[in-house]
Amino acid sequence: MTPAVAAILGLGVVTLVLLLGALYATTRQDRKQRSPGQLGDIPLPPAEVAQPPPPLSAGHVGIDYPDPRTIKVGDTIYCQSVRTRVLGAMYLSWQGNDWTEYLLDDGTRRYQWLSIETRPGPNPGDPSHLEVLLWTPVPTQGMIPAKTTLSVEGVEFFPVDRGTAAFRAEGVTSMPERGLLDFADYRAADGRLLSFERLQGQPWTSSYAQSLPPGSIRIEKKD
Repeated sequence: MTPAVAAILGLGVVTLVLLLGALYATTRQDRKQRSPGQLGDIPLPPAEVAQPPPPLSAGHVGIDYPDPRTIKVGDTIYCQSVRTRVLGAMYLSWQGNDWTEYLLDDGTRRYQWLSIETRPGPNPGDPSHLEVLLWTPVPTQGMIPAKTTLSVEGVEFFPVDRGTAAFRAEGVTSMPERGLLDFADYRAADGRLLSFERLQGQPWTSSYAQSLPPGSIRIEKKD
């Protein structure tokens, strides 16, 4: 073999080695660029992810749970899983809006008011819904409800509604059988509710409100 032929053969071998090396490097780079969820061109099924449970249905009033609007004075109900007795009721009306407030006694002399009102939907044509609020008295040390914002226990409340409602009382309420009730409602930025009420000519009283699902009120069935 002449030196020229040997040189040509050696150059060919080197070229072949370089080509094989480039092909191997390209193959490795291609594998790196594939997504981890694929093998060749066949996609692998994605990893199974636990799905959150579906939201609980609110149910239908009068079908899935008793209609709280049917509560009567003297009834025994469960409110927040606490057995309470309905001592009295106030039926109020203001500017075409009607609602009922029930005085509850859980046997510990801790009295609370439960208000129930049918509220219209947020937009015209939307169905109405029941608003159920549990009111707990809060001391305001003779505070008079302002027409602007007010601060209670370090929380800023903004005025929502203000007016004078006509009422009819039934049972034990410490109110006359009929009369007028001044009220002023406020809401905080976090959604908390505060309300001032007074029988005309009497000092103001105030309460915080907690919103409850209508289905959380259970009326004890009588035999």
